[in-house]
Amino acid sequence: MTLRNNVTKFAVAFMAALFFGLTLLVTVSHADQIYTVKSGDTLSGIEYKFNNDTNYNKLAKANKIKNVDFIYVGQKLLLKSDGEIKAATKKEVATVPATQSTTSTSSSSTTSSSSSAKAWIANKESGGSYTARNGQYVGKYQLSASYLNGDYSAANQEKVANLYVSSRYGSWSAAKAFWQANGWY
Repeated sequence: MTLRNNVTKFAVAFMAALFFGLTLLVTVSHADQIYTVKSGDTLSGIEYKFNNDTNYNKLAKANKIKNVDFIYVGQKLLLKSDGEIKAATKKEVATVPATQSTTSTSSSSTTSSSSSAKAWIANKESGGSYTARNGQYVGKYQLSASYLNGDYSAANQEKVANLYVSSRYGSWSAAKAFWQANGWY
């Protein structure tokens, strides 16, 4: 009888441990995560990667992104365990582990070749004028007015241009190469 009780206790304990382990595995694999946008990412690519869906408009709406062609390197997106993706709050960023490392994009660390490529583009786009306009395109780098959110100051134009180029091309040199091949950037 003692052997039978011990075997029964062992079987119950084993099954409980197995159940607990599987429950933990499922819970951990579906935990909320923070995704950090990196160079080359697109909304549709992120949506497809995490939800096997290409409905990037849903992703843009959930993140309150007005221009679906414009996301920033380093931007944080919360990937909910239920498949919902929304912009991460500062509190969520602090409490949820990141799935990607942040790519640093600093305008103060531009190299001389990057600086000359930036100046070259500004000259081609606007003759270097912060007040230049061409339809919806504004300023020194001829950015869409929607990117600038009504702030046409030189400082904002520089900041937004650096973010745009970093997220779309990775560097001003790459943006210049694209411009030379296509006549725009």
